[in-house]
Amino acid sequence: MKLVVVESPAKAKTINKYLGSDYKVLASYGHIRDLPSKDGSVDPDNDFAMTWEFSAAGRKHLNDIIAALKDCDTLILASDPDREGEAIAWHILEELKSKKKLTGKKIQRVVFHEITKSAVKEGIENPREIDQDLVSAYMARRALDYLVGFTLSPVLWRKLPGSRSAGRVQSVALRLICERENEIDKFKPEEYWTVDVDFATSKLALLPTHLINLDGKKLDKFTINTKEKAEDAKAKIEAQEFAVDNVERKKASRYPAPPFTTSTLQQEAARKLRFSAKKTMHIAQKLYEAGYITYMRTDAVNLSKDAINACREAIVKYFGESYLPKTAKEYKNKTKNAQEAHEAIRPSDVMNTPKKMEMKLDSDGHKLYELIWKRTVACQMNPAVLDKVAVDVKSADGKILLRANGQVIQFDGFLKLYQESKDDSDEDDENAILPNVEKGESVKKQEIKPAQHFTTPPPRFTEASLVKKLEELGIGRPSTYASIIAVLQERKYVKVEKLRFIPEDRGRIVTVFLENFFKKYVEYDFTAQLEEFLDDVSSGAMEWKKLLAGFWAKFIKTVDSVKPLQLSEVIDKIDEALSAHLFPPREDGSDPRSCPECGKGRLSIKFGKFGAFLGCSNYPECKYTKPLTDTKEEEQQAENAAAVSSVSNSENKVMGKIGEQNVYLKKGPYGFYVQLGEDATATTEKPKRTSLPKFVKPEELSFEQAEILLSLPRDLGNGIEVNIGKFGQYVKQGTKSKSLSGEDNIFNITAERAEELLKGAVAKPEPKVLGKNPKNNEDISVNKGRYGMYLKCGKENFAIPKGYAPSELTLEDAIKIISAKK
Repeated sequence: MKLVVVESPAKAKTINKYLGSDYKVLASYGHIRDLPSKDGSVDPDNDFAMTWEFSAAGRKHLNDIIAALKDCDTLILASDPDREGEAIAWHILEELKSKKKLTGKKIQRVVFHEITKSAVKEGIENPREIDQDLVSAYMARRALDYLVGFTLSPVLWRKLPGSRSAGRVQSVALRLICERENEIDKFKPEEYWTVDVDFATSKLALLPTHLINLDGKKLDKFTINTKEKAEDAKAKIEAQEFAVDNVERKKASRYPAPPFTTSTLQQEAARKLRFSAKKTMHIAQKLYEAGYITYMRTDAVNLSKDAINACREAIVKYFGESYLPKTAKEYKNKTKNAQEAHEAIRPSDVMNTPKKMEMKLDSDGHKLYELIWKRTVACQMNPAVLDKVAVDVKSADGKILLRANGQVIQFDGFLKLYQESKDDSDEDDENAILPNVEKGESVKKQEIKPAQHFTTPPPRFTEASLVKKLEELGIGRPSTYASIIAVLQERKYVKVEKLRFIPEDRGRIVTVFLENFFKKYVEYDFTAQLEEFLDDVSSGAMEWKKLLAGFWAKFIKTVDSVKPLQLSEVIDKIDEALSAHLFPPREDGSDPRSCPECGKGRLSIKFGKFGAFLGCSNYPECKYTKPLTDTKEEEQQAENAAAVSSVSNSENKVMGKIGEQNVYLKKGPYGFYVQLGEDATATTEKPKRTSLPKFVKPEELSFEQAEILLSLPRDLGNGIEVNIGKFGQYVKQGTKSKSLSGEDNIFNITAERAEELLKGAVAKPEPKVLGKNPKNNEDISVNKGRYGMYLKCGKENFAIPKGYAPSELTLEDAIKIISAKK
C-alpha cells in the first residue's frame, strides 16, 4: 500500500479517482507547522536557527498521516509544484524523521502540474527527491520576512504609536501607492484646446478630421492653449477651401496575447471581472484542485505540445480552418529566472468548453474558467488583419493641414474570441470607419469644433495596474501579490474607492518614516535585487544563510541607529514631509497652520495612544484636535478588552437585548459563553447558553454574533441547519452533514454555500429503532457515528461492547447493555 499526501481535501478527492486500490490519499491541509508569531523564532546569533511550531490543526493532521503510514510501505509527498509545496513536503518529512516513523519506508516526491488522469499517472511514474534548493529559498524568504517584520514593527510601534506593522515587500508596495498620491496632489492641470473639423465629401459622406498644422507649422499639445487662440484657428479654417492632399492605406496585423501567467491572470481578472487578486487566486486554486486547469502559480507562458494540438483542434471545430495558423505559435518566457516555470495557466482539457462547464462550476468559477479558456485558445489563433487609413486634408494656401485616422477590421482572427483589456487607456481615435476619398478631391466644411481640455493627473493604482507595476519593478513574486494587497487593506494603510487605491494618512506616515530612517529598505532597486538573490538561492547559485547574513548585518545596524531617536525628531520629519498634504492653502488665504479654534496657536502633527492627530500648540489652554487616522477600531478593541477584563473579574457583561431579555457575555470554568436571560432560580428555568467558538475572541464578539450563537441550531432553509457540535461547526441536511472550515463559519454561511458543501457529503444511514426503554419510555436505536456503531436512548449514547453484532442487536440486548452501563 502507498500513502499519497497532498495539501487539500479537494485535491485529495480528485486524485483519489485516478489511483487504484493500492493507494491511500490524505490531505495535510497546507503547512503542518510554521514559525511561531513571537520574537526569537529566527535566531541570527545561532546561524539563523529556526524554531518551528505546529499550526492549530497541524499536529492532528500529522498524526493522521502517521496512522495511515503504518499500513503502507511507501510515502509519496505530492504537494504543489512550487516553493511552498516543496516546503510543505519538507516539513512533513522532517517531522516524520524526528519521530522515527520512516523506518523501512520508501520516500518519494512527485508533482502534478494538472490534476488529470494522465498527469497524475505521469507524476507517480516519475518520482524525485525533495528539491533542497527550493526548500532553501523558502527558508530564506520566510526568515527574511520574519526578521524584517519582527525587528522593524516594534520600532514602528515605539516611534509611531498607532502604526500596525511593516513588511519587506508590503512597505515597498505602500510606497508606490503613496508616491502616486503625492504626484496627484502636486499636479497642476494645464489648459489646451483641440480643433476638429467635419467635412463632407463629394458623395456627401462625413469625414471627421483634427487640426495638426496651422500657419505652416506643426502643432504640439499646448500650442493652442487659450480660447482666443482656438477661435483664431477657427477663423483661419473658415477662410479657406480644402481638398484631400493624401490618402495612405496600409495593412497591419494584431497578434494575440500569450496564455496566462499568475500575474497576467490577476490583472485581467481585475479588469474584466472586477475580481481582487486574492479572490482570483482562491477560485483558481479550486479549479486546479478539481482538475479543470493547470497549476495557477507560474511565470511561464509556454504550452505543452499536447495542449497546443488540443487548441488547434478546438479552433478548427468551433471557428473553422481560416482561423488556424499554418504553424503552431510557441511563446517564450521573458522573465529572468522564471519561478515554477512549468506551463502557462490553461484548461486541463481544452475540449471542456465554458458551455460544457456551466453546470459543474459556480458563477465566479465559471467566469474565471471562461477567461482562461478563451485566452488559451485565442493565443493559438490567426492574428487579426486591419486596414489602417490616414487621410490628409490641406487648405488651398497649403498652410493648414487636418488629418483623419481610421481602421477597418478586414479579418477578425483571434478577436472573434478574445481581446485583452488595458489599464487607464482611452479608446484610440483610429477606430472610425472612413469614407472612400481620392487625392485632389474637394471637400466642404460642415462644422468647426474647438474644444477645451485640461491635462489630468496620473491615475491611482487599481489592483491590476499595481500588480503590473510590482512585476515590472521585479518586486515580490506573482504568488505573493494577493497577500501583499490584502495586508495593506487589513492594516488600514490604504482604502479602495471605485476600485482604486488611496493611501490613508496612517499609510502615508509609515511611508515617510521608512523613507527617512530606513530608506534603503524601501528602495525599489534594493527590493528587486533581493528578489533576484532569492531566485539565485532557488536555482542553487547562492547559499541561503550567506544571503541572510549579508542582509542582517546591515539591517540590524540601521535598526540600532534608529532606536535612540527621540519621538520629537520623528515628528519633525513627518510634519515637514507631509506639510503640503496636512496643511493645504485655505480659501481665505489665512495661515494653514493657524488653529481654527483659538486663532493663536499653530497646528502640528502629534501622536496619541491610537495614532496621529493634529493638535494646537496652545494645549492645554486650547484642546483643538483633528484625528488623522480612523481610530474607532483601536478604541473599540481597547473598550472590548476592558469589558472582557471586567467579565473575567465580575459576573457578566450585558451585550444587548433580545426582546425583553438581556444577552450576557459570561466566563465560566470552561471558558466564555453567551446567555439569554437571567440565571435560573428555584422557580425559573435554566436560560439558553452557547459557548463561544474557539475562533471568536470575547473582546471582539459583536451583539449580532451573540444573537446568532443563541439562535443555534439556525435554519438556513431547504431543510438545512447550521450548528456547533462536539467536533466543531457543521451544516446538516437530513442525515447528511459537513464540517465548516477555512473561510466558512456559522456567522457567514449561506444556504447556497451550505448546499455546495453538502453535495459531496455522504448521507448517514437512518437510525434503526429497536423499541422503547420500559424504564423511561424513550426510543432505543442503533446509530452510526464517527467511531462506529453505538446505541442511543433519549439523549444518552452507549458503546456496543465486543461480542455483540450491531446488525443483529435485539431490544432485550440493548436494554441489558444500557442497564449494565448505568
